[in-house]
Amino acid sequence: MVLSERSLKLGDNPIRKLVPLSLRAEADGVEVLKLNIGQPDIITPRPALDVLQNYKPDILKYGRAKGKETLRSTIASHYNSHVTYDISSDEVFVTTGASEAILLTFFSALDHGDEVIIPQPCYANYIGYAKMAGLHIKALDCDIEDGFVLPFIQDFEECISQKTKAILLCNPNNPTGQYYAKDDLEALAKLVKKHNLVLIVDEVYRPFVYDDTFHSALSLSEILESVIVIDSISKTFSACGARIGCIVSRNKAFLNAVQGYAQLRLCPPDIAQEIAIACYQSYSSYFPKVKEEYRKRRNTAYQRLSKIEGFKTYKPNAAFYNIIELPVASADHFCEWLLRDFRLNNQTLMLAPANGFYLDRKRGKKQVRLAFVLNCDKLNQAFDVLEAALETYEELKV
Repeated sequence: MVLSERSLKLGDNPIRKLVPLSLRAEADGVEVLKLNIGQPDIITPRPALDVLQNYKPDILKYGRAKGKETLRSTIASHYNSHVTYDISSDEVFVTTGASEAILLTFFSALDHGDEVIIPQPCYANYIGYAKMAGLHIKALDCDIEDGFVLPFIQDFEECISQKTKAILLCNPNNPTGQYYAKDDLEALAKLVKKHNLVLIVDEVYRPFVYDDTFHSALSLSEILESVIVIDSISKTFSACGARIGCIVSRNKAFLNAVQGYAQLRLCPPDIAQEIAIACYQSYSSYFPKVKEEYRKRRNTAYQRLSKIEGFKTYKPNAAFYNIIELPVASADHFCEWLLRDFRLNNQTLMLAPANGFYLDRKRGKKQVRLAFVLNCDKLNQAFDVLEAALETYEELKV
């Protein structure tokens, strides 16, 4: 069979490409401490799990392409607790995960050949979906030396051409754990208005801001109809497998376009939407404890990493990721070697090589992204493994 050119250009997923080596280690009885993927280990809200026990319809019927009204109203109410200008349920579109929200947004707001500016390193799926949609990414470099803060506004403006149609941010950021504050967003809003662009903001990690107050792009008064927000229940509620996300926008023409594409996939899954409703209704009793736990994990990770000789690191102020630069020539090789050859107390470690979060895979060659999604005891064990491994690893050491 001859594969499509799109398939050949897609590339490996940096988060999952080492899975075969991990499965082999586990088959040999080794405990693999997984810091490669943002899969929380915290229990999903009990009322959401109860939905699974009590869901007993007579017929599993098709639903609306835009999602259940009860869920859209619930999401709108949730947003209205932290945005300046209220959102209505008609401005919420339910998707099958935030991943589908990204793809539907690209297809609905942008044309083949359009340019979108994205700070890098960035969430790897942006790159894959942009290729699927025929978009051209203009990557704007961020630097580990300053903790991957947002580039200057003039850097964004220098990237803008006649083909530029959008700026895409992940805020708080995956993979860096950086948070872009109100001043950053307001400066970008002026630029978006000046050049008649669209501002797409992935706010999946919105609640995970530890050292500041979150400011949603939906509160940017200058560009209310030029903002598209993407969200999901996956991380906030430890419900990655439910696959429920959403698009929030005040632009009715855009949402009508989304509707046209979404009708092709018919509807999001009904039971998952019921789970999502229960999650949102549990937010006030559930999430504050979750956030405090992640704050402890962030602090534990930073304390341990900052003591390891030869590392470049920083203290992430949001989400549950950060990128570290290792004293090795190839993070790819090091991560493979960890899973294939290194054991400490019958444990090894799985990390995500960071070059997959850059448009140019030659960048980030010494970097890895880690997700502090394990409890503090397990995190300390993971960093024990990492320290011991770096003392042993010699093949491509700098």
